[in-house]
Amino acid sequence: MSFSNGLTPRLKPLSARKSAILSVLDVGTSKVVCLIAQLNPVSEGEALRGRTHLARVLGIGHQRSLGLKGGIIVDLEAAERSIRQAVDAAERMAKVEVRSVLVNLTGGRTGSQSYAANVGVRSGSVSNGDIHRVLDAASAYSVRPGRAVLHALPTGFSLDGQTGILDPAGMIGQNLGVDMHVVTADSAAARNLMLAVERCHLDVEAIISTPYAAGLSALVDDEAEIGATLIDMGGGTTSVGVFAGGHLVHVDALAVGGHHVTMDIARGLSTRVAVAERLKTLYGSAISSPSDEREIISVPQVDEEERDVANHMPKSSLVRIIKPRVEEILELVRDRLRRAGFAAGAGRRVVLTGGASQLTGVPEMARRILGGDKGAAQVRIGRPLGVKGLPEAAKGPAFSVGIGLLVYPQVAHVEHFEPNTGGVYLGTGTDGYLARMGRWIKDSF
Repeated sequence: MSFSNGLTPRLKPLSARKSAILSVLDVGTSKVVCLIAQLNPVSEGEALRGRTHLARVLGIGHQRSLGLKGGIIVDLEAAERSIRQAVDAAERMAKVEVRSVLVNLTGGRTGSQSYAANVGVRSGSVSNGDIHRVLDAASAYSVRPGRAVLHALPTGFSLDGQTGILDPAGMIGQNLGVDMHVVTADSAAARNLMLAVERCHLDVEAIISTPYAAGLSALVDDEAEIGATLIDMGGGTTSVGVFAGGHLVHVDALAVGGHHVTMDIARGLSTRVAVAERLKTLYGSAISSPSDEREIISVPQVDEEERDVANHMPKSSLVRIIKPRVEEILELVRDRLRRAGFAAGAGRRVVLTGGASQLTGVPEMARRILGGDKGAAQVRIGRPLGVKGLPEAAKGPAFSVGIGLLVYPQVAHVEHFEPNTGGVYLGTGTDGYLARMGRWIKDSF
């Protein structure tokens, strides 16, 4: 598929009345998860808001991630190996062969732009053609050299200056406007992610931004409507999605995460990385407590003859290393949100997901740092919602992104992409996948 017009592959929308088997791949810096699920249609009353199907997980494959740093691929062969093993395990459990996957992208300097466009209404009342023309006009701005468009989400229509219109079809007016939120990432990061997946003999159906996927699975009914900031704290990255009025309105990502905390511990306590990870998981905390001085932990260290020597120290030494790094991550998020103009509203309701959000004291620290001048924010840990068949270990915040990828096909129809310049319309799913891949390979390499 050609990246010359900046579009990543588009997913054919899911029919609300049909069941489907779906495979998704959460490619993170610390783990790769493959989920195979059956999506069954459910009636409106039974489904969570905005969802048409209930996902039942048939197979799950979970592998330590290799070859990724800060959410982008730095070693193609190692990344391919991790993906292959995760897919293999999920296939064996589900007894299903995976041919294509939805995959997420965290790194590659993910960013947001908003565009507005206006067109004249041709026949007095708004037709579907008018809506298409205004969406195409807004999409036309979004293609930038070196950037791949991951999402193009209309956030609201206006008619003769009247804003906040959800569906203008059939309404009477002369001037139709739309606001479009476009999420982009570096083309090279998206290309290399696709290449790693393609090398496992799998097709990529769509690339989804990590915080969007996490929000789809972890936000409860009204949170996206009222306004919430989702912070996905991964191993190598921390990504942010701001939701308001039921839409994703802003995305950002930082190349710093839980792995940086582990490395700080390894350096600060002169121990191995694997030991530092274990100490963080068992005893780590981002807030100090009076008992920290009294609680003694054993830190294995390596002497000159490479023998493990236990060194005993108070837990407070560990907390003193963890606290500043977590503070730094949350302050960076706060400052980025302020610069993007989302400070006041975005800090009021915060949902934390991702493996690193499970560290003791992170919600309390987020409450203090992101609350801003108005005082403490409402902060909660977000777990994946509305999925059946998940093993107990996969019900935590570390699996929000993988589950969100299963939700995405149910909301894919809201996205809009302009027809590409070659005259092939990518939004309808009519363009054959292999033809698109052939063109993309030809144009890319």
